[in-house]
Amino acid sequence: MNVVEVFVEVDAPPEIVWEVLLSFDRYPEWNPLSRRVEGIEVAGTEQQNGDDPADARRFLESPMIVTVEPYRRLAWLDRFVLPFALDRYHEFHLQPIDDGSRTQLLQRETVRGALTSLVFDETKVERAFISMNKAIAARAEQQASATV
Repeated sequence: MNVVEVFVEVDAPPEIVWEVLLSFDRYPEWNPLSRRVEGIEVAGTEQQNGDDPADARRFLESPMIVTVEPYRRLAWLDRFVLPFALDRYHEFHLQPIDDGSRTQLLQRETVRGALTSLVFDETKVERAFISMNKAIAARAEQQASATV
């Protein structure tokens, strides 16, 4: 089992960070990792998760939402078509800080299965999460400053 965790503090309340996370249709505007999100449904919003066809993710089944705690936690599971081959549990945790005016955001992925050592590059994933967390923070902070 491999786990990657990346934290960032965001100068925006959890409600705004949550809105950024769930605005899947806006990902092409800001998200350096995912240009499209397909196959994920949260709070009645049907969306999609697609990557480059050359990406190993093409062999994964559609992500399955496993946890939704509004303004606190979102988690999904990607599972390779073959059982026990490759499971990716991806989650976001939002923790209010400074009386709820700011947010500590954790992005975590747990990967396990027989193919993990062949396809999982911990350093690459960590760099990608740092980049995405910074982009989430920038987007949320921009939205927070626009509402003030």
